[in-house]
Amino acid sequence: MDKNTIDQLGDQLYQALTDRQAMAPLTNSHPGMTVEDAYAVQQRLMARRLAAGERVVGKKIGVTSQAVMNMLGVYQPDFGWLTDAMVYNEGQAISAATLIQPKAEGEVAFVLKKPLKGPGVTAADVLAATEGVMACFEIVDSRIRDWKIKIQDTVADNASCGVFVLGDRLVDVRDVDLGTCGMVLEKNGDIVATGAGAAALGHPANAVAWLANTLGRLGIALEAGEVILSGSLGI
Repeated sequence: MDKNTIDQLGDQLYQALTDRQAMAPLTNSHPGMTVEDAYAVQQRLMARRLAAGERVVGKKIGVTSQAVMNMLGVYQPDFGWLTDAMVYNEGQAISAATLIQPKAEGEVAFVLKKPLKGPGVTAADVLAATEGVMACFEIVDSRIRDWKIKIQDTVADNASCGVFVLGDRLVDVRDVDLGTCGMVLEKNGDIVATGAGAAALGHPANAVAWLANTLGRLGIALEAGEVILSGSLGI
């Protein structure tokens, strides 16, 4: 895909974001788009957001469960970028008018105290580099109409990231078994989803290691102080 087309698609996604208006799937108009093309579109979208004053505060991992991989026909996760405009603290109100078609996911957020850069990063390396973990809501939100997405659409759309809400307690990774920790997601007091840490590539730290190694091939590190969302635990 040529640069003009990449820039055009990234600009269209940015316009959909700022107008809060969903658009048709990119894969409808560009059925030959590859995942690599989609990441290039994502970079254009993020360049527009950063130029408008947003600041990167972390990264997110998506498509970490086998069920979602099967749905999208892929064999590995995807990733996107978190900015200061996306982060909310526990108890802080989120205006529905700032989103298009949001969905809530329960996740584990890692706060790093040391940088991580692949290749060769292991789950043990991730845990050693982690200041602590928090319970987290990721509010995913697609700029693609009716969530009619293929993997290329969600990648281009910054892995369908909307906003995220961090819990108020930072937990030392030595004090919790992240692989077996449970998650119960409630809506107005009713349970709507359950899950466990193993839903994210077998262990949330495996997902973060995947991200560090994937970005390492691009010369990008996970930096100290960043927040890393490790993928949905819901089933």
